[in-house]
Formats: sequence, structure tokens, C-alpha cells
Amino acid sequence: MPEKHIIAMWSGPRNLSTAMMRSFENRPDTIVWDEPFYAAYLQDTNLPHPMATDIIAHGDPDWRSVVEACRQPAPKAEIFYQKQMTHHMLPAYDRTWIAGLSNAFLIRDPARVVASYGQKHDAVSLADIGFTEQAALFDLICDLTGKAPPVIDATDIRNNPEAALKALCPALGIQFSAQMLSWPTGQRRSDGVWAAHWYDSVVKSTGFAPPDRTQPNVPDQHKSIVEEAMPIYEHMKQHALSF
Repeated sequence: MPEKHIIAMWSGPRNLSTAMMRSFENRPDTIVWDEPFYAAYLQDTNLPHPMATDIIAHGDPDWRSVVEACRQPAPKAEIFYQKQMTHHMLPAYDRTWIAGLSNAFLIRDPARVVASYGQKHDAVSLADIGFTEQAALFDLICDLTGKAPPVIDATDIRNNPEAALKALCPALGIQFSAQMLSWPTGQRRSDGVWAAHWYDSVVKSTGFAPPDRTQPNVPDQHKSIVEEAMPIYEHMKQHALSF
């Protein structure tokens, strides 16, 4: 019987996370779950996110039952890939179960995250972009497992997707597949209901976007958020896979 893998990819929003989910979903041995805790996060915070009512209605707002579902291997696939948002893991939620998964962390320059997030949502805060929780989860997994989980930078992926995935897959205990490098356009049944608001560029994509050589346009009122997030990014960056 083929070995089962449960992979949790932890990132903040606007971080190439949906493209990475597409990449894994294009493997014939993989099923994906798009932001499992989003409904619970909105239910427990009452934050005014776009489509919040629909997200809660279509998801599971009980974080405990989401945890149990995340811990179960996929019955019809070798790989169960979970696109996990770090800021969805509220402090009241138990996190120790995460150490039982194959975890990886997707990071991105905070200036690019803030610039992208601000195009989709007027209000931006450090909590919204998940940097603080990402570092906390990374450090927790290091403490619980005794080793650092793989970290990969979104910029490195865009610069060389094949090399990045060839480094990431073995670090997660799976083989690289060339099918991860491209995918058909369009929405997926696996996409969260929020795809209509957030996924316009990914829906049109057939692969990872090419390298971005431009400087991100961060409004003055958001520059302090970038400054707060930068040390966290640099802490994570020192653990990034090299290739």
C-alpha cells in the first residue's frame, strides 16, 4: 500500500499560496483542502471579511472538528495537501496536533504581501497578514519535533519553479512531479467559496507567475506594517531551502 502523506503548507494571504495549491492539486496522487479553518476563524472573530456570511455557511465553524479532519489521511489519495493560513490559528485553538503532519512554510517579502493584500481589502494590519502567527507556529513545530520544517520563499519559486519544487518535495518526503509546474485555467471544486473575491489571477493562470522585478507600491499608511513584519520574515528566511 502506498505511503500516506498529510502536508500542511502554512502561509499568510497573498503569498503564492493558491498557486502552490494548484501545483499540488495537479498531481494525480493528491487532493487539496483550501483554508480549512477560515469558517471557524470568522465565526470566532466576527471580522468583516468579504463574503464572511457565505464562508461560515459553506465551511465548518467548529475548529475542533476541523482539527480532526486535518489529521485524517485522504481515503482516495496518497497525498492530502492542506493550504493553511497562519492567522486562522487563533491563540485559543490547540496547536500541538500540527506536529503530527508534514509541515512546510511559505514565506514572502512583507512589502509584496502588504501591497497585494491592500488591493483586495481596504483594512490591513499585521494580524491580517499572518506573519506573527507564522513565526510562532514555526517555532512551535521546531520545539515539538526537534527539527526545523522546510521553508520556501515565494520569490524563489517564481524565479525558478522547477528547482524550488525539486527542493521542496524531498523535504516533505515525496517525489517531485513535473505535473506540478503547470495546470489548466479555471476554478476548481476544491476552491473555497471566497475564490470569487480573491482568486481572479490564479483562475486565469496556467502556472506560477514569472519573476517580478518591480518594486511593490506600499501606501504610506501601511509602511509601518512592513517594518513590523520584516524581522519576522528575516527570521524565517534564514531557514529557507537553498537550491
